[in-house]
Amino acid sequence: MTSTDATTTQVRPRVYVSGHRNPDTDSIGAALGYAELKSRLDPATEYVPVRLGELNPQTTWALEQSGAESPRLLEHISVRAGDVMQTEFPCADAATPLRRAGQMMVEAGLDLVPVVDDDGILQGVLTERALARRYLRESSDASHLYGATAVGTMAEVLEGQLLAGPADRTVHGRIWVLARDLGSILTRLCEGDVAVVGDRHDAQLRALELGISALVVTNATEVPDATLALATERDIPVIATPLDTYVAGRMIGLSSPCQALADPDPLTINTGDVLGEVAEDIKDVSYRAAVVVDRANRPVGLVTRADLVDPRPRRVILVDHAERSQSIPGIEEAEIVEILDHHHIGSIETTLPVRAIFDPVGSTSTLVYEQFLQSGYEPSRPAAGMLLAAILSDTVILTSPTMTSRDEAAVEGLADLLGIDARTFGREMFQAGSDVAGLAAAEILGRDLKAYELPTGQTLCVAQIETVGDVLSGRFAELEAEAAACALRDGHRLVALMVTDVDAKGTHLVVAGDVPLAERAFGASVEGGAIPLPGVMSRKKQVAPKLLQAA
Repeated sequence: MTSTDATTTQVRPRVYVSGHRNPDTDSIGAALGYAELKSRLDPATEYVPVRLGELNPQTTWALEQSGAESPRLLEHISVRAGDVMQTEFPCADAATPLRRAGQMMVEAGLDLVPVVDDDGILQGVLTERALARRYLRESSDASHLYGATAVGTMAEVLEGQLLAGPADRTVHGRIWVLARDLGSILTRLCEGDVAVVGDRHDAQLRALELGISALVVTNATEVPDATLALATERDIPVIATPLDTYVAGRMIGLSSPCQALADPDPLTINTGDVLGEVAEDIKDVSYRAAVVVDRANRPVGLVTRADLVDPRPRRVILVDHAERSQSIPGIEEAEIVEILDHHHIGSIETTLPVRAIFDPVGSTSTLVYEQFLQSGYEPSRPAAGMLLAAILSDTVILTSPTMTSRDEAAVEGLADLLGIDARTFGREMFQAGSDVAGLAAAEILGRDLKAYELPTGQTLCVAQIETVGDVLSGRFAELEAEAAACALRDGHRLVALMVTDVDAKGTHLVVAGDVPLAERAFGASVEGGAIPLPGVMSRKKQVAPKLLQAA
């Protein structure tokens, strides 16, 4: 008989650090850098940087050059089974006796216990309900063992001593209590049964002669030599127990292996399952619980009906955005604990007070670097490389009108830390990410697309792609058609694509939908498929505000 208590390391509270959808280099750099800083400041909490979409070539290059790991992809922030599951719970081996399995449930305050094999693979669940039904369904007939039961296990459950026979012998039959007038009971005994006898020596011998599988002598009665001799001769185990005859008769049934009464097809879920999608299944199953299993079908947690009551939402820090439409799906269910951004205050709503920084610098990663300095920490080389790449990306190598002296100072500090020339690094990064001539129009438009909500409830979208040289002018008509399809499909009032030439330090704005709105915003007309905007480099400062104002 074996049983195990699941041992797990203490799970730290988790906070996700998330940029916006269609992540750009600043979104990824800020998430990585801020998660690293928060982890140092608060080691009791696990801060996990995440991304909400696929990486663009520029960001991929920056990650490779800095040696940083790509943040994990998080598809939604809804509560999952792994967020609420109980991680400390007992597991019973298949051979664990019913009595011990029941004790494990009581000790853990649970209504069930998972049953596993020698490799820890889930075989079923034993429930209090199954144990109770076992006794409720007993009739006036003899009780019986549920599955082959080892004699040694039976002796242990009876708190007794094995006086004869092998401990590993298994029995599987009825349980007969021989008390007072034996009547016809002796004639009903047969091979495979267990006889429970007090000080009736005649009954002991008669039961052995009938070929029972095991003899249990109760009340600490001394077993006569004649009984032991006959048992040895016939190779029949004899157990002496201090328990009285009635209790012993009941306890023998509880020495059966728990797998015999376990539900072989329990409700199982995975850690990543959305809680709202499995809640009804948990409520519907008779034992009101699910076993959370890993890919190898090993139990890693339990979710009970009680765990479904007011589950704590997932916690998240937002960086580089404060717009619900740009944030992770399910953000309305999450607990936002902090916002760090360099854009305008958007449509995010919180139910609790949060720490929020909205600071008009060129890059959110500048704010992250300043937070490092204020805290007295130095970013690791991978984090420093990503922060530098992010600032250079968002400020277009310090040429964007959004650039501030604080961005310049951050670039200088990070470049010194890394021992590299920032401008050379930046130009190499833009060249690596500007090979877009072969990309499909949908990929160009969707690479860095941001939606803005209007007071009317409508939305307008502005995408931006940076090139080194004039490589997309011949595709403006194709890009306009893709933008028009996007506007029609998703109901946007306007969809615009900024094609920004880093070398020429200017932008051509491809527009679809309410084109007059865009022409009115910039006081210019479409020429050759796009509105020419010389000197315009920044979506945040030079394009989005004018479009929003004109709307």
